Amino acid sequence: MFLKVYTTNLGFQSNPVPTFSPIFNPRTLPYKTPKLFESSSSHRNVFVYRSNVVDKQQLVSFNEPENKLIEALIGIQGRGRSASPQQLSDVTRAVQVLEGLEGVPDPTNSSLIEGRWQLMFTTRPGTASPIQRTFVGVDFFSVFQEVYLRTNDPRVSNIVRFSDAIGELKVEAAASIKDGKRILFQFDRAAFSFKFLPFKVPYPVPFRLLGDEAKGWLDTTYLSPSGDLRISRGNKGTTFVLQKKTEPRQRLLSTISTGKGVRENLTGGQTELQEGEWQMIWSSQVETDSWLENAGNGLMGIQIIKKNGQIKFLVGILLGIKFSMTGRFVKSGHSNSTYEITMDDAAIIGGQFGYPVEMESKFNMELLYSDDKIRITRGYNNIVFVHLRMDGLKKK
Repeated sequence: MFLKVYTTNLGFQSNPVPTFSPIFNPRTLPYKTPKLFESSSSHRNVFVYRSNVVDKQQLVSFNEPENKLIEALIGIQGRGRSASPQQLSDVTRAVQVLEGLEGVPDPTNSSLIEGRWQLMFTTRPGTASPIQRTFVGVDFFSVFQEVYLRTNDPRVSNIVRFSDAIGELKVEAAASIKDGKRILFQFDRAAFSFKFLPFKVPYPVPFRLLGDEAKGWLDTTYLSPSGDLRISRGNKGTTFVLQKKTEPRQRLLSTISTGKGVRENLTGGQTELQEGEWQMIWSSQVETDSWLENAGNGLMGIQIIKKNGQIKFLVGILLGIKFSMTGRFVKSGHSNSTYEITMDDAAIIGGQFGYPVEMESKFNMELLYSDDKIRITRGYNNIVFVHLRMDGLKKK
């Protein structure tokens, strides 16, 4: 017995009407599309541009070794908690290179260290302070560190921003400079600031009773000449990578992980589909009619691209059971960045066994932006997708 489904969307029609065989109606499957973020509409607002003109305020200048570290950070989730061994190795190597270079001398005496820093990566995120253990590994929250040493009350503060609508938690420490690299600190107060309350809510930690546990030090092992990148190491063996400014791809991934609307200007990139495994992390549509239709049109799961023009959609259903659909792609004659996709070999696979699904899907896919880590496309039903590469970079 075969399951039959046919969908076609070659011209970016806004509302294609799929036809289904009377043998099987996929809308009866007991599955729902996983929602990355709740939305009151079936489509999300998305702004992705291909212009070569970039807002001057968004320009970020990093030197080549700093760019190596930024590149290694792209795609790491949980600020290091979910990093693969290869990702950790790449970050560690890039950090060591920068620490061996001449950054800003005596960084604690430089005004460049002052201000609000966004935490991008940390080793051992499951240990150290309560704020690390609780919040650092959660991508949905933004984590910052404020450093103000040239005041009558020098302080270092860790901040977790839950969202613009909810508010933040701020944990403050009295600080002092020991030498050109080391800051001594002692946590002494903390509070939640909720947008819906006119007062702060104390964070229930008795810092005075913690004694030495509330004390620590922070070494700045690299501070960029631009003042936009900092590497620090703490007294509990944790390494931190922080930035004052982030590059466009980092901002794009941040808006996705925190549930905000995607609004980013990525320029340049490649016009060829790159081989590898690509995980879909965001799409401009959050609801469709059926789980099987979503899977067959690439609205979820992993895309595997091969050089021979083969493309595969792979979606996990239950433990050990997957939906697999294979097809082919060719460049459209209308555009150098548009591909005609034909998916026509589908099956539900469990271990060594497979249950064929007679299913066909045709649509165009326009490559809006692509590099070795991120790919943005416009595909089925004019939906915009963001994919993240999962299998690492191909060594050249």
